[in-house]
Amino acid sequence: MRKKKARNLLLLSGLTIMLLSACGSTDEAFTEDYELSNVTFPLKEEVSLKFLTQSSPLAPADPNDKLVFQRLEEKTGVHIDWTNYQSDFAEKRNLDIASGSLPDGIFNAAASDYDLLSWAKNGIVIPVNDLVDQYMPNLKKIYEENPEYKALATAPDGNMYSFPWIEELGSDKESIHTVNDMAWINVDWLNNLGLEMPQTTDELITVLEAFKTQDPNGNGEADEIPLSFIDNGGNEDMKLLFSAFGIGDNDDHLVVGNDGKVDFTADNPEYKEAIHYFNDMYQKGLIDTEAFEHDWNGYIAKGKEARYGVYFTWDKANVTGDNDTYDLLPVLSGPTGEKHITRTNGMGFSRDRFVITSENKNLELTAKWIDAMYEPSQSVQNNWGTYGAEDSQNIFELDEETNMLKHLPLTGTSPGELRQKTEASGPLAILNDYYGTVTTMPEDARWRLEILKENFVPYVTNDFIYPRVFLTLENADRIAKIDADMLPYLNRKRAEWIINGNIDTEWEDYLKELESFGLSEWLEIKQEGYDTFKE
Repeated sequence: MRKKKARNLLLLSGLTIMLLSACGSTDEAFTEDYELSNVTFPLKEEVSLKFLTQSSPLAPADPNDKLVFQRLEEKTGVHIDWTNYQSDFAEKRNLDIASGSLPDGIFNAAASDYDLLSWAKNGIVIPVNDLVDQYMPNLKKIYEENPEYKALATAPDGNMYSFPWIEELGSDKESIHTVNDMAWINVDWLNNLGLEMPQTTDELITVLEAFKTQDPNGNGEADEIPLSFIDNGGNEDMKLLFSAFGIGDNDDHLVVGNDGKVDFTADNPEYKEAIHYFNDMYQKGLIDTEAFEHDWNGYIAKGKEARYGVYFTWDKANVTGDNDTYDLLPVLSGPTGEKHITRTNGMGFSRDRFVITSENKNLELTAKWIDAMYEPSQSVQNNWGTYGAEDSQNIFELDEETNMLKHLPLTGTSPGELRQKTEASGPLAILNDYYGTVTTMPEDARWRLEILKENFVPYVTNDFIYPRVFLTLENADRIAKIDADMLPYLNRKRAEWIINGNIDTEWEDYLKELESFGLSEWLEIKQEGYDTFKE
């Protein structure tokens, strides 16, 4: 089913391009030419632009109901007519494009490199290099002072086709993105059973067995779930524990060695050994039977009931609450006695947060509106939310004396949920030097950075990550096609082996199948992209 869905998405992208060439654009989707020049905000007379966007189902259906956009409209004199999709955004976006219904721009565009380059090739979006130079002093300054971000935003043909989201929180190995799926252990259960915190993979098994059999919550029922996760990538997966067996794994199944060579993680003996470990867990009844099928809501529901012995997430407050019931599971030593942490390839950058379509008749106006997103205080509010709301919880209070936005206590609210309700996201930039001048660092982020520095960074041996390399259209297309077949197969086999075993007898066939999908070519393209970026 996952393979079929991935292939359908690729087919839909191709269908978008074909239909666009066959269908003329409609006059209703984009805005008339206002013939404005030398634009300064606020405008003397309000005008409108039409944007397509997406948002969380937790957010208002009309983005203009968010205070951050209301203030932005007052500040600029530009009203935005939104088409907002709160589910299945990519498919609905592609269908709109295919129908010829192009707005002035797409906010939170969620565009892959293949999307961006194919849209550019087929005249759907325009290059924005000149707009940045002529009309966007905020973004231009960021690019001049941080040329790596301009390099990441620039396609192999030398053009920029989109505007990025940038969020710095720490740097290098001490970046907040170094580890995503932290493991959290129920310390109340440890204390109730008189158990020590596990320090090795074997000790973890012993603790989980005690959680299963010794009624640590004391209710007389066997309702404890020793270990749970959400299968198949993301912050709630259990990839972190693969690190104890060697090279480890991450969402991309790709690491960069200190010699600059890229390496696929899911075809090596250490990967197989980690699968054996999880299969042993499963056979002993220690893994949540719903781990391979439940969704976020189901995961959260059990977390709020404190039914987990060990679980995985970015921040425990999002799952089990901001309390002392759960604490960080230490980095475990594996069979060799060594401790190791595999870095994610995460970084606070995505290049796809806004595109301007070829139907846009008001390029200077649009560029200057987008540039307002990169003003430091506006970026901070776009990223987290705003201040002064009377009918909802605020992320910030405004210190009028310093004009600094100060994060308010979350008072038990999930930081992820609150952001989804109030943020704008979109194109923005938050640099490390904004903390202490433009805004405070969120307490949950500061807390997480301290955890990373103390507990994980000492065991990170890889000096490099695989950055957001901008591939050529041909290579991006090829990678997408290989991924559409290879990744669902990889994920399916991982789940099957953890549940049923048989990895030893099926391993050679698995390696052959990966190769048939194009693994060697995949690695060559990834290496070429990395080398080109480093040059």
